[in-house]
Amino acid sequence: MATTNTPTGVRGGHAKHGGSPAAEPGTPMTHRQIMEALSGLLLGMFVAILSSTVVTNALPEIISDLGGGQSAYTWVVTASLLAMTATTPLWGKLADLFSKKLLVQIALTLYVVASAAAGLSQSSGTLIVFRVIQGIGVGGLTALAQIIMAAMIAPRERGRYSGYLGATFAVATVGGPLIGGVITDTSWLGWRWCFYVGVPFAVIALIVLQKTLKLPVVKRKVKIDWTGAFLISAAVSLLLLWVTFAGDKYDWISWQTYAMLAGTVVLSALFLLTESRASEPIIPLRLFRNRTITLASLASLFVGIAMFAGTVFFSQYFQLARDKSPTMSGVMTIPMIGGLFLSSTVSGLIITKTGRWKAWLVSGGVLVTAGLGLLGTIRYDTEYWHIAVFMAIMGLGIGMMMQNLVLCTQNQVSPQDLGAASSVVTFFRSLGGAIGVSALGAVLGHRVTSYVKDGLAALGPDAAAAGHAGTGGGGIPDLDTLPGPMRTVVEAAYGHGVADVFLYSAPAALLAFLITLFIKEVALKTRAGGEAEESLENTPFVPVEQVVPIGGGGVVEAPVAAEAVGTDTGTGTGVPGSSGIPVHGVVRGTEGGAVPRAAITLISPAGRQLGRAVAGDDGGYEVDVPESGSYVLIASADGFQPQAATVAVGAEPLAYDILLVGTSGLTGSVRSEEGDMPVEGAMVIVTDVRGDVLATGKSTERGEFTFGELLPGSVTVAVNASGFRPLALPVEIGAQGVTHVEAVLRSGALVQGTVRAGAARRPLPDARVTLIDAAGNVVATATTGDDGVYGFADLDAGEYTVIATGYPPVAGALTVAGHGIDGHDVELMHPGD
Repeated sequence: MATTNTPTGVRGGHAKHGGSPAAEPGTPMTHRQIMEALSGLLLGMFVAILSSTVVTNALPEIISDLGGGQSAYTWVVTASLLAMTATTPLWGKLADLFSKKLLVQIALTLYVVASAAAGLSQSSGTLIVFRVIQGIGVGGLTALAQIIMAAMIAPRERGRYSGYLGATFAVATVGGPLIGGVITDTSWLGWRWCFYVGVPFAVIALIVLQKTLKLPVVKRKVKIDWTGAFLISAAVSLLLLWVTFAGDKYDWISWQTYAMLAGTVVLSALFLLTESRASEPIIPLRLFRNRTITLASLASLFVGIAMFAGTVFFSQYFQLARDKSPTMSGVMTIPMIGGLFLSSTVSGLIITKTGRWKAWLVSGGVLVTAGLGLLGTIRYDTEYWHIAVFMAIMGLGIGMMMQNLVLCTQNQVSPQDLGAASSVVTFFRSLGGAIGVSALGAVLGHRVTSYVKDGLAALGPDAAAAGHAGTGGGGIPDLDTLPGPMRTVVEAAYGHGVADVFLYSAPAALLAFLITLFIKEVALKTRAGGEAEESLENTPFVPVEQVVPIGGGGVVEAPVAAEAVGTDTGTGTGVPGSSGIPVHGVVRGTEGGAVPRAAITLISPAGRQLGRAVAGDDGGYEVDVPESGSYVLIASADGFQPQAATVAVGAEPLAYDILLVGTSGLTGSVRSEEGDMPVEGAMVIVTDVRGDVLATGKSTERGEFTFGELLPGSVTVAVNASGFRPLALPVEIGAQGVTHVEAVLRSGALVQGTVRAGAARRPLPDARVTLIDAAGNVVATATTGDDGVYGFADLDAGEYTVIATGYPPVAGALTVAGHGIDGHDVELMHPGD
């Protein structure tokens, strides 16, 4: 006997005209589809990061060729970083409102146009303007790469692919100076090709994304918070201007500092006020009610300081402290590239298998702090292999932290907030990098000048008269023009100064490490953001119906039924959901015992999944709701009926115990009373106390039947088979386990025939036929149809009397045995006929 089994909660596709089932919307992308789309995305990410680092080794020649000064030197780097940082939240919000594919193509186009224009610049001012536009495009690529990955790939699988993104970031970040150095050292190329080199990659990325990237677009009315975008951009810009010029144009403690910091605070306050009232805020402030997002953002801020410090200043160390060419400067940073590549790839693969990520964050924080601390001890004559080991340690740590901070944030939010949450973390990382580069660059200039003066003073009065040897005001000295002893002093000053930068960065890495300790680990989801948005966006919450398999091959649809009991006590010891207002309690069975390892799902009234948890061994669970309101809790466990209940959450934590009703099975066999033989094809029907049918099926060739997933309690099992009398048995199904029942059927004989009347003996309609047993009891009555046929079924063997009326009554005796009598006709007539 064939059986049909549909898993609980899965909607089957509907075939049309006998065709194959239609594909479900929101079907997850295959690995091949993901890799095809990811290839264009990684190219775009490579272009974005490359543009930020490729000019590092070419800047002295660029500024000299365009006739710029020290301020122009600073702003060629800062302008792009500033634009990227300030626009990251805007790109993230736009990704929540518009097509992500269109936005990433716009960002790539901006980058291509600005890069080509920057390469054609004839003045430093023009170059800075185009670097701003280039930074806007880079900000979009940086934010959208993470967002699109989240829309394509489930968090549980995303670690595997985040490793590729981390590796691309590593190659572009540290490989940029290497490529820039090679271009600068190649006479027939020149520095302008530092801007042109990324254009072909961007064009290829555009083509690949157009062909391979297919994401659902949710059509809805949008309203851009332009005021919020302006205020956050202005606040960040003013802060970076202060960090850039403090210690150079004016003292750190000066009226300019007070004015800029006050302006930053005012703009930030106005931004917070605007965001709290905006219908579509750039950065939804409610996201920061989630502890994970808040902590991850802070950690990203400090990781950005440490990360950019470790990449920007290496080129100056190798060129000015160790007298290496721009090309060799890039080559010598390969250990850090290798460490970052290895850790980001390996950690991504392991996270995909285990779903656990916090250990990697914590370990990464330790390694970054240790690496920067060790780098703080280097000098201009330190053995290179020592530096290589220190760089590798730092690279390993950055690879473990950088992508996983975004990953743990994306795992905490609903699909509609995916872009904003991702960009918030990226924004703080970029902000940390911008602040770190500006502040630490100023520190480096000051420390180098101080060390040079001290070194020259130690050489004697003649050397001391040289002052700062061209390092004053943050200027870059030409080592080839300096005499031997003075050159050694400058190299030692840069070696010591860059080491100080690393040492000052180590506390930032330590703070990032301490913050990660307080991030609550939540197992990664198995649905992608785009898939969840597609399947849940417009799907109302409806009760689930189960299809219960039966031994005889039939199916029965049974509504899921259970109940939940609100309590005033309870502790949550299960795996928690997203941070917010806790809902906690204990999952119990009908007998009061705890139900361990029950799965708890938190659903919004609109049908969106907000969080999940697994009850502990004591049945305790905890999930966090983002804000007060009504939510739906769904609980399920093996051996129990799933349960859905609405909970109303206020400002305080809610204690709510969940009661699960166990599921039970019913098995049995159908046999005949005579000969104790199995009865095949018997119809078995299970009804509850109200008479509602719970399950139906037929017995197998061995007379057996099976029902699963039945509610415990009193039921009636009715059995009916051809040639046997029907049987109804009361059965009590236990709370758990399988209940067995034996149905023994007695043979049922048949008596039927035709009532005829008159001389022509025609069939007589509407004749009444009564069957009376040997004790004189009326067993059954029947009324003939137009064909005069009557019949009695399910009779016991024995003596009976058949009385027919309609004409003068006629009575006749008969003996029933075996299967009965077929053809017991009765003739009626009037006297004299």
